[in-house]
Amino acid sequence: MREKLKITEGIFPMPVLMVATYNEDGSVNVMNAAWGTMQARDTVALNLTESHKTVRNIKARGAFTVSVADAAHLVEADYFGVETGNKTPDKFDRSGLTACKAETVDAPVINEFPICLECEFIEYQSNEYGCGVIGKVVSVTADESVMVDGKIDMSLVNAIAFDPYTHGYYKVTERVGDAFKDGLALKK
Repeated sequence: MREKLKITEGIFPMPVLMVATYNEDGSVNVMNAAWGTMQARDTVALNLTESHKTVRNIKARGAFTVSVADAAHLVEADYFGVETGNKTPDKFDRSGLTACKAETVDAPVINEFPICLECEFIEYQSNEYGCGVIGKVVSVTADESVMVDGKIDMSLVNAIAFDPYTHGYYKVTERVGDAFKDGLALKK
């Protein structure tokens, strides 16, 4: 028997993405965005309203970075979601994290987060079905601590996912199968 639930952002897991930009004065701004995904192999889509300081920064600079949040920095990642750059312009400094300039775009890379996508701003979309930032991924970097034989080992990343039903965070650590391979057992 199935139970009826309240309608919410009901897809689990939702990524916990750190979207980083520079403010007008060159300081770092970061926000926590759970509503984001890859729209194509080299295109990211973030469902963000124009009221976010981050969106204004993206439009002004034409660039942003997207980092995958990890369990080691859960408190800082959550802080970037509960504090707004509109009211607290120094929220990044308060986090204690560090940043460096991205190699290919005019946006910061948060050093402590293990995976970072450097993105050029393509457009802002807004219609009856949602709104958001579309960006072209021009570079992807990973900290050497999560690399094994030249590839990212996701079990070392300790990425976190957001649970929209209970507002919890979960670690994503264990590999349980091989994509595009395990299902072949059922193909006849």
